[in-house]
Amino acid sequence: MKNVRLFAASVLGMLFLLFNTSLYAGEFMMTPAIQSQLDKQKTLIATWAANPIVVQAVEKQNQIGPLPGMDNAKWKLIRRSDALINEFQTNAAAQYLKSMQAKSKVAISEAFLSAAKGEKVAFIEKTSSYIHQGQAKFDLPFTTGKAWQGKPEFDESTQTYAIQIAVPVLSASKPIGVLVVGINLSQLEKLAN
Repeated sequence: MKNVRLFAASVLGMLFLLFNTSLYAGEFMMTPAIQSQLDKQKTLIATWAANPIVVQAVEKQNQIGPLPGMDNAKWKLIRRSDALINEFQTNAAAQYLKSMQAKSKVAISEAFLSAAKGEKVAFIEKTSSYIHQGQAKFDLPFTTGKAWQGKPEFDESTQTYAIQIAVPVLSASKPIGVLVVGINLSQLEKLAN
């Protein structure tokens, strides 16, 4: 009888964990409280995208265009310590993003800024891809002028479970680029609870 009670307690304990946690078996279950926090983050990130430093950086990059001959395959071969990567991490827009990351109440796992062709303008950490054109995180905000929210996933570049939010960078009410921010889900879950 004692073994039956122990087994029942184990099963009840596992069921409690299953239904009372947002992270289970490597998958993230969205709750209304977490979605509410994400909606707040979208609004906040849109203010970052409207900052004159960000807008000017995108406008400048749009005049230049992507790096000649650079594609995602070549980008992956560039070391994080390379001078080119350092330029993307130390320009005024990157410094602004780092300051917003430091002030954020949630753990921002990544932030990167793309120009009109999806090429990078600035980032906190080197991105997995140089050009994001052709991906929903770039295409949807750039073509519709509306925020995009990805699915919870393991982000290789930051080694965390995160969700990406992308907002358009606007000039004269027209999208000229996209700001993508990754939010650490464990931190967001704590804030939501």
